[in-house]
Amino acid sequence: MLNTVPKPPAVHPEGVSNDEFRAAMSRLADGVVLVTAREPSLDPDDPGAPDGEDVGMTATSFVSVSLDPPLVLVGLRTGSRMDDLLDEQPLWAVSVLSEHQRHIAGRFAMKGRISDRLLFEDLPCVRGEAGGALLVGGALATLECRTEQRVSAGDHTLVIGRVLTATVADAHGGPLVYFRGRYRQLG
Repeated sequence: MLNTVPKPPAVHPEGVSNDEFRAAMSRLADGVVLVTAREPSLDPDDPGAPDGEDVGMTATSFVSVSLDPPLVLVGLRTGSRMDDLLDEQPLWAVSVLSEHQRHIAGRFAMKGRISDRLLFEDLPCVRGEAGGALLVGGALATLECRTEQRVSAGDHTLVIGRVLTATVADAHGGPLVYFRGRYRQLG
């Protein structure tokens, strides 16, 4: 019989473990958004090349930063597809998901998922006028943004964007929130 000793949880020099930090932060309710951007064509000089691809990701690290000028911040895992794309493409959009859009949040949060083209295929979307990124129909609000600053922060990149357009929809219901590791509704 092999005697294995459980590996102790990772503890940072300050003393907090990853598990303790994750548990504490799970008690903070976050709004859920879909961040989208348009990946440019790989060969813009070739008329036969694909036009580019729409990319999306679910995020809960999204906050308003400033009213004048209007700025927002989204946290992206460093090296993720969206992080790499927004390092090259300064125009992106955010759709604030409603409680009825849990399936969208789950779809774009999957690891090892199918291509983003297929994920967008049956979603009601319109292309934003300011930047061309997709905006999800039925969202509580949509914003089009242009990257102003990128800040490296641990294993994430904080992307600060200037809001170019903001629209509040006539969507019904409340916001989709993330609390204690699950999507939830208010009330």
